[in-house]
Amino acid sequence: MNKKLFLFASLIFACFVLQPLGYAEAPDDSSSPKREFRAVWIATVNNIDWPSKKGLPVEQQKAEFIKLLSDVKEMGMNAVIVQIKPTADAFYPSAYGPWSEYLTGEQGKDPGYDPLAFMIEEAHKRNLEFHAWFNPYRITMNHKDLGRLAENHPARKHPEWVVGYGNQLYFDPGIPDVQKFIVDGIMEVVKKYDIDGVHMDDYFYPYKIPGEEFPDDESYEKYGKEHFENRDDWRRNNVNELVRKIHESIKKEKPYVKFGISPFGVWRNKADDPTGSDTRAGQTNYDDLYADTRHWIQNGYLDYINPQIYWNIGYELAAFDILLHWWRNEVKDKPIHLYIGQAAYKINNNPVPEWSDPEEYPRQINMIRSYGDVHGSVHFSLKDLNRNPLGIKDRLINEIYKKPALVPAMPWLDDDPPKKPKLRDLIKNEKGITLTIEDHKGNDTVYYAVYRFEGKHKGDTGSSENLLTTVRKTSNVQQFTDITAEPGKTYTYIVTALDRLHNESKESNPKTITISDKP
Repeated sequence: MNKKLFLFASLIFACFVLQPLGYAEAPDDSSSPKREFRAVWIATVNNIDWPSKKGLPVEQQKAEFIKLLSDVKEMGMNAVIVQIKPTADAFYPSAYGPWSEYLTGEQGKDPGYDPLAFMIEEAHKRNLEFHAWFNPYRITMNHKDLGRLAENHPARKHPEWVVGYGNQLYFDPGIPDVQKFIVDGIMEVVKKYDIDGVHMDDYFYPYKIPGEEFPDDESYEKYGKEHFENRDDWRRNNVNELVRKIHESIKKEKPYVKFGISPFGVWRNKADDPTGSDTRAGQTNYDDLYADTRHWIQNGYLDYINPQIYWNIGYELAAFDILLHWWRNEVKDKPIHLYIGQAAYKINNNPVPEWSDPEEYPRQINMIRSYGDVHGSVHFSLKDLNRNPLGIKDRLINEIYKKPALVPAMPWLDDDPPKKPKLRDLIKNEKGITLTIEDHKGNDTVYYAVYRFEGKHKGDTGSSENLLTTVRKTSNVQQFTDITAEPGKTYTYIVTALDRLHNESKESNPKTITISDKP
């Protein structure tokens, strides 16, 4: 994912751009949808987002992650996508890779706790979805020395699986045992941890290096040549098969765990395929990364696709607006959600002048929201939002994501909502108004949505306007305190129950309370 920071700026997109089109400015609160996927990538490779550096004490690592989750919540997000296997290693005890060096500074060294279990628990406490982000093939970032890897590293145990390309090592995608190893490694996490999703980004076959061919002659000769005259078709089939097997394995084990991929933003250029996008990208998914995103969508291998449209509106070579429309057409009438990967790292940090316009990023979100068939955004990455370039973090907090949003439901996975909860009572105390919520025993409620209306009557729950917050369920009878209620006002509350796939129950009974304006 971080390659956009240093590779493609020089290889592909060197030209300046057209002036941005006259789209509306950032949306106000009333345009905030009730359901919207709002996620951020938390990258661990090279300690991009977390931990801030290698070798920190456990308590400091934990404190840093909790602070990041607080930032995510403050910005109105409802999901995190955390990189747990950046370089064939692991942020959890694994039979399929050594402990990551980005934790302790030494690959294979036990950090003294299970970071993945900790991260999931803390995310769920805050009612954030947790998507586990895997990089399937990458083994090293900046060297090709197997001897520098931990002794128990699978690449050292199976050097016949490994190829070098550029200054990095990769598992060869063309070897069937590699495919099985990757699927089994992902399923280890699916089986053992309470994740909400499995996520992969754009690292399939590596981005091409001019003048250097990916060294898979041996595996093509052994596994592909008999069935594929065209090596490119064989490579695409290798990736297709991996994606298919991951999807089938997840759904067999835990049908509710989502599977999503965040590919490079261009499938094919129109010049190479009349059904491709009107772009002139230097490399593409289909022709260079051998990632046939169309095949995955058409064959139902994914629950969501999250293309990285990392360019501005009106960009001459690959315009955000043109690609947004192209991807909408790709998923039309398919049981799959489209989320857009947005380049927070470029805000006020790119030679293209539009990225110095404080309205460019909000304008992109507004454009996404203008279509009911685009279900949200994922931002790369959290550290870039936290830098608050051009005030974007403040804009998210105070304007764009000010109103909370529920994660969009996926009816093809489950469309059976929980039974409605009961709002037992409201009590005024020194902290605010405490609601007591009672749920049915055996109900599959995961969290509650709390709605608040001014006055003695409930209003519309179909928009975000009256959605106060969401509350993770901890027991069949639990309390929540509204600390934002104002003296002298009358409020009516209702509550709904939602399951882990965000199906919402019918409304609870309403309850009304008037707060005295006297101390």
